[in-house]
Amino acid sequence: MSRPLPVLAVALVLLAVLAGCSGGGERGGDAVWQPRPGLDWQWQLDGPVDPSVNVAVYDIDGFENTAADVDRLHRDGRRVICYVNVGAWEDFRPDRDAFPRSVLGRPNGWHGERWLDIRRMSVLRPLMERRFDMCRDKGFDAVEPDLMEGYANNTGFPLTARDQLRYNRMIADLAHERGLAVGLKNDLAQIPHLLDDFDFAVNEECAQYDECGRLRPFTAAGKAVFHVEYAEPTARFCPMARELRLSSMLKKPELGTWRRPC
Repeated sequence: MSRPLPVLAVALVLLAVLAGCSGGGERGGDAVWQPRPGLDWQWQLDGPVDPSVNVAVYDIDGFENTAADVDRLHRDGRRVICYVNVGAWEDFRPDRDAFPRSVLGRPNGWHGERWLDIRRMSVLRPLMERRFDMCRDKGFDAVEPDLMEGYANNTGFPLTARDQLRYNRMIADLAHERGLAVGLKNDLAQIPHLLDDFDFAVNEECAQYDECGRLRPFTAAGKAVFHVEYAEPTARFCPMARELRLSSMLKKPELGTWRRPC
């Protein structure tokens, strides 16, 4: 027969359990962060980060911000997401010369960017590992990997949905191996296949295209959806966002400091 735990031991066990249940903007133990639905957030990829916005979560560029920037946000009680492009080459990044020309496809519409051949996982994996190492070493809590639906675009490569699933799952694994949460960026069609692999979602303009309902599996699973619109007025999408428990706001496309949350 087991002996009852002393009162002090019971208290220590309870404290350990509570420490593992932190969420939102609080920083907990070593477990991968799980953002809950409805958290307020700021998405700023343009210009020096403005730490004054009173939100639980910041999403900022991994290359352009320092460990000191991340630490300052943490001291203010924020969680911080590391924006990294995983689907396109960018000619303005310091690791641009590490990408062989054979994996560079068509321009994707953004200045200085070209789609990547995501089938070449043996080539791209070590490059993405180094990028995610950077996010981890700077102290970020999570990664926002951008351009995760090349298969649905004219990349210059014959990419398939299966190719994309394999690549996206590799990206999720790389983040989790480093103790980082990871978000599924757009790629609505593959949510049923990728829900278990990702800790949250990041979406652009689901209201404009009447697709926000496709994000419901994330919030139903207790996982945040960080959502922005660029053209729709808040009166058009905020009631729906509240119903779906999306973390929604209106932003300008350059993703500076300006925001209008629901």
